[in-house]
Amino acid sequence: MDFPLPDAARQYVADHLHHDPAQLALQARRFPGLPVPDLVRQIQARQKARTKIPAWADNPDLIFPSAVSVEQASSARAAAFKASLVSGQRLADLTGGFGVDTTYFANRIPEVHYVERDPKLVAVVEYNLAQLGVHNVQCHASDAVNFLKNTPDTFDWIYLDPARRDTAARKIFRLHDCEPDVLRLLPLLLHKSRRVLLKTSPMLDIEQALSELRQVRRLWVVAVDNECKEVLYELGPEAAVDPERFTVNLLRNGQQQEFRLNRAREARAIPRYAEPQQYLYEPNVAVLKAGGFKSIGTAFELLKLHQHSHLYTADTLRPDFPGRIFRIRATERYDRDALLPHLGPEARAHVTTRNFPDSVAEFRLRTGIREGGDTYLFATTDLRGRLMVLVCEKSQTADFSDWAE
Repeated sequence: MDFPLPDAARQYVADHLHHDPAQLALQARRFPGLPVPDLVRQIQARQKARTKIPAWADNPDLIFPSAVSVEQASSARAAAFKASLVSGQRLADLTGGFGVDTTYFANRIPEVHYVERDPKLVAVVEYNLAQLGVHNVQCHASDAVNFLKNTPDTFDWIYLDPARRDTAARKIFRLHDCEPDVLRLLPLLLHKSRRVLLKTSPMLDIEQALSELRQVRRLWVVAVDNECKEVLYELGPEAAVDPERFTVNLLRNGQQQEFRLNRAREARAIPRYAEPQQYLYEPNVAVLKAGGFKSIGTAFELLKLHQHSHLYTADTLRPDFPGRIFRIRATERYDRDALLPHLGPEARAHVTTRNFPDSVAEFRLRTGIREGGDTYLFATTDLRGRLMVLVCEKSQTADFSDWAE
């Protein structure tokens, strides 16, 4: 596709931005003078970008690559967080993709090198950077290995997000299966930079990654609206014996929940147990992914409901807790007749199951309780192994309406 788009093509995209791409493709004959298949792909990619990078999706001057490239790109909030971790004068993004991370790095680093092996994607990103007024990025149509071997430069930071799809477009997550293979590339990476920021899939086990990478200084588990999106590892020549694990949950209101732990503090933590008290505390997914099953409770002086539930309780309110906080209205048995009086005539509630034999779908089928309303039900197990359902409401300080359930 040629760019910039002609005025008629730009108008077509603007007029149909919220329409169904499949229907638009069927109606292509109505616009004989326009490359409708290409424009439909532009619309589809912008629709994918609306929640991840809304400012780009609404920018009529930008050109979008395939929807797959947009799906694989970082969200604006995650990219901004990554950029806050780096410093110095020169950075190389070795897996540039759609250029979202590169653009945010360029807001902090004077000289940024964007590396991408697909020359068509490089052309799109180069054009978009100019439209965004970003002029401190040098674009290279190359793969990571050739770029590093041929560049005379060294860098304060190198960033890479290895491709996690195989030749059949199936998702993969093990380090040695990704492209480039960071385990084989690591000596060259550390020869060119003393700091490497590696993004991995949240599916990759952290303990396995630490064992394979060996050069980890610290790591971050990043969630967006309580959905775990990525794990970031800082690699360097001096590895930490027990790397600090920073957890962050980026919220839509601009705030972020943070917690830090390491293996030693988690091992030393001795949880205390109790029956449900006034408040229920549910750690966010980043804390749980990082392995903070015990230290989160001791750090906030909370009592655990059961060894395997990872739910906590207290009579005191801790508004700085990195997760959701509820006020417990009642503790009931797992029984439809016991629960319905708490829900009103529409019998709606948000349901979560933890250390419980039934899934949420099975719970709804058995009780007839539908999704919605202002009541939150936590189906779990008490200290004596009995099933119970906690009937809860949001605490007065809680705002998690945008969280992924």
